[in-house]
Amino acid sequence: MRSPRPSPGPGFTVLHLVQPVDGGVARVVADLVRAQIGVGMRVVVACPGGGQLAADAAALGAETEIWHATRDPGVGLPAEIRRVAELVGRIRPDVVHAHSAKAGFAGRLAVRGRIPTVFQPHAWSFEAVSGTTAALARGWERLAARWTARVVCVSEAERDRGERAGVRAPWSVVHNGVDADRFRPADTADGLAATAAARAALPQLAQLPPDTPLVTCVGRLCRQKGQDILLRAWPLVLKDVPQARLVLVGDGPDARSLRESAPPSVLFAGAARDTAPWYRAADLVVLPSRWEGMAVAPLEAMASGRTVLLSDVDGARESLPPGQWAHCLAAPDDHAATATAITALLRDRPLREEFGRQGHEHVLSTYDVRRTASAIADVYSDVAAGPRLEHREPIAQ
Repeated sequence: MRSPRPSPGPGFTVLHLVQPVDGGVARVVADLVRAQIGVGMRVVVACPGGGQLAADAAALGAETEIWHATRDPGVGLPAEIRRVAELVGRIRPDVVHAHSAKAGFAGRLAVRGRIPTVFQPHAWSFEAVSGTTAALARGWERLAARWTARVVCVSEAERDRGERAGVRAPWSVVHNGVDADRFRPADTADGLAATAAARAALPQLAQLPPDTPLVTCVGRLCRQKGQDILLRAWPLVLKDVPQARLVLVGDGPDARSLRESAPPSVLFAGAARDTAPWYRAADLVVLPSRWEGMAVAPLEAMASGRTVLLSDVDGARESLPPGQWAHCLAAPDDHAATATAITALLRDRPLREEFGRQGHEHVLSTYDVRRTASAIADVYSDVAAGPRLEHREPIAQ
């Protein structure tokens, strides 16, 4: 028999457990927090204090708790699990929403089904590793499904990959969303003038001639995002478009090695508090990821009216208007194919402008952040109305 539970709104408490606290995951959580605070929910965000997420969540009106947790399992894991259990016991949330692999690991071990737990992988952990480690990660996800009221995937492809890995859990597919008020094309019909103005507003690009072909990649500088693939592709691009420039926006563990291997035509802009101006300054936005669930950066770029080129990983085809697949997808980890696609798009301004218009309309119709927040609220409603699973293991202490 189902127990009466509050609906998402005033009186409903959600605990977001988050690690990592940068990049797309942090932006997704911040957007959810904004929407949930807007309908009167009590929102608590527990995350490490090293990124911007805690400050952003607090500024939006959420309660914040520092959860000291590394990105990967390590010797500190038992203490991380105990901290989650303490938070859950004190906050008494209606739903625990764990974001990404580490939070899903510690959160589900701590709660063990006693409170409805939503797990959102934001790309499966077993895609980031290989061999025995990948087998262990798949085994964990299959086991943890017993403590998961709902797995929320950001693309059908991510859900399919989980099912093929043997994860048997209730699923919902909720696409990532974009704040179209923040990410939007320039307020002018003159594309060249708009691009020139966007570049002039960024100190790093202010001296760049306005007709310079500019490729931008926004993302954490790490193996997953594939900037090393892009750097291997770049000399091939320069053979055909020698005046082109590449900007890498972001920071991360691979920053030093990427800088050491980059030619002078590559600019490292560092982490950007606001990425919207970088999209508007670009002629083309590229994300050569090795794996994803559904990346947020391409959606932001399309909302900004920019053509995107993606590696054909999970979520990429769902992100793009179908008519762009032949031009805007490259085989994963294939620098030559990436270079060929970049060159073709840089050479065809009318095609890029048309694709930019199509992408903008596609995001507005399909990936509005309000649609995402509403779908997550429906998930909370469903899982909160289910049994409390009091017969399962007590919360870990």
